[in-house]
Amino acid sequence: MSEAEKIVLKKYPNRRLYDTRNSTYVTLDDVTGLIRSGHQVEVIDLKTDQDVTAFILTQILMEQTKKNNKLLPESLLHLIIRSGENILSDYFEKYLEQSIQNYLSYKKNMEEQFRRCLELGIDLSGIAEKTLKQMAPFPQTPESPETAAPSENGKG
Repeated sequence: MSEAEKIVLKKYPNRRLYDTRNSTYVTLDDVTGLIRSGHQVEVIDLKTDQDVTAFILTQILMEQTKKNNKLLPESLLHLIIRSGENILSDYFEKYLEQSIQNYLSYKKNMEEQFRRCLELGIDLSGIAEKTLKQMAPFPQTPESPETAAPSENGKG
């Protein structure tokens, strides 16, 4: 994202957010929509002139967590608290962002490959069936009881 695509929001003491680009107040849901549509946001506290972007983004995550009642497993939260305040920021800075970027890239590539298969008219169900047969731990043989036709007298 370029600096031109960054949207600056002002945070008022009453916790309201003001979009300087559109000259309008916005909600946390509006900010979520802006981010999902690809914009970067920067939130500046009007009273202190401090950058409070991380706080607002964390607040958005917490609001979403309230709806789902879970963001991280309790055991992980206990471990993070027990390990000290720097472990989480160290982990996020070094590993988590790259992991999520890798996942999103992989997901995009897989969706693109799937779309190409559909465009080419490849029979994915036939490929899936063949793959499942190859992966079966006990391949069926013509002599196995499951595939043998019953005899006329009803005995195998």
